[in-house]
Amino acid sequence: MPLAVPSTQRDQALALLRRRGLTRLAELRSAGVTGTTVSRMERAGEVVRLARGLYQLPDAALDPQQSLAEASRLVPKGVICLVSALAFHGLTDQIPPKVWIAIGRKDWRPRVSYPPLRVARFPDDQLRRGVEHKKIAGASVPVFGIAKTVADLFRYRRTVGELIAVEGLRQALRQRRATPAQIAREAQAAGVWRTMQPYLMALTNDA
Repeated sequence: MPLAVPSTQRDQALALLRRRGLTRLAELRSAGVTGTTVSRMERAGEVVRLARGLYQLPDAALDPQQSLAEASRLVPKGVICLVSALAFHGLTDQIPPKVWIAIGRKDWRPRVSYPPLRVARFPDDQLRRGVEHKKIAGASVPVFGIAKTVADLFRYRRTVGELIAVEGLRQALRQRRATPAQIAREAQAAGVWRTMQPYLMALTNDA
């Protein structure tokens, strides 16, 4: 019986890219694939470099939310937040020109040329709260849930604008994507309940 031929670095790279979708160079190196092999594969058209240190197969299906997946892979500790999370959940027609991503207060600020990012620093307890993992472009992407996102919009209303915060609250209630109790609980945890309460009561009474 012939011995099995060991897989090449190219085979290992292709298998990892098929399994994970968007893949960082650091992940390829951890799997035993050298940067030289990746560069050779890129020149041969076997992989596509989306940004510095981020790769994908050339025939991978395009996802309209791909920039969120790219941002998430380049900022592994980050969470998609604020207007980007609101748009992902389908609660606004506004498409932010930059991907909003939350990081910890002491985390290294990412230096990424593409996709363009807007970084928001969150306390550690808020960074871990209400995180949902969504499949985007073959990758698992952490995104804040709807009730948490609405509360965060009110917390960052001076940055994102009060209109988008109120619109996010209105659409979450109108589409029944979160209950008033869920939103109130997140607003209390975020310390913005007193600010949000009049809006929530008015919109609930109008429903």
